[in-house]
Amino acid sequence: MAMRLWVNRQSAAPALALLLAACGAAPAQEPPQATPALGLMTSLPLYWAEGASLADIAAGTAALPWQRRAIETRYRIVPLDTLSPIPALSPGGPETDPLKGLVRLAVIQPRGLSPADNVALDSWVRGGGRLLMVLDPVLTGEYAAPLGDPRRPVDAALIPPVVERWGLSTSLPADETAQGHVGKVDLLPAGAKACTQPGSAIAQCRIGKGEVTLIADAALFEHAELAGEGGDEIARVLTAAFDQ
Repeated sequence: MAMRLWVNRQSAAPALALLLAACGAAPAQEPPQATPALGLMTSLPLYWAEGASLADIAAGTAALPWQRRAIETRYRIVPLDTLSPIPALSPGGPETDPLKGLVRLAVIQPRGLSPADNVALDSWVRGGGRLLMVLDPVLTGEYAAPLGDPRRPVDAALIPPVVERWGLSTSLPADETAQGHVGKVDLLPAGAKACTQPGSAIAQCRIGKGEVTLIADAALFEHAELAGEGGDEIARVLTAAFDQ
């Protein structure tokens, strides 16, 4: 089954980047001197390679995933485990807001957002944040961690309630063979006026002062063969989501 999904997505994943490029994305360029920050929450091994040991990470000898190298050609990654304010360690101390100061945020196949995360994310977007959210109904990558292992990426993304509040959802098409097993983004009534769809797997929405790009296919972030030389297609998607 996994192999069948992989074969059918070979032509589908680059199409996502091309569709976004049609909306004005420019080719990847060298980063400016002050590299912009990008918050990243994900269950995929994008920041540290799958199986990297804590000892190697602490020693600075862990190999960097190709996805991270591609992203860091344009952005400085700020890894996040939560989106909601973190209580102070001492009584009376200030909370720590992980989204404070961030303009760009990528939430890619997350493990799940808490109710507080949903509230914080909605407020951040409406205040002017630009969000790329990737929620794939069926991952196609191969991972060493077995099913049920907390280190394994989330195979089928859960739809956070805030996404439905924005008028969006994701699903597999009824005729999977016709769509190449790529997930599709569904516009709910609340999203009909705020969102546009350059393709069935993508929606871009104006939410308050901010913008949301939702993609129902994570293949670009799983398979180097689909991401272009040096991850160029990933760079094009990020540019379209954050800097157009």
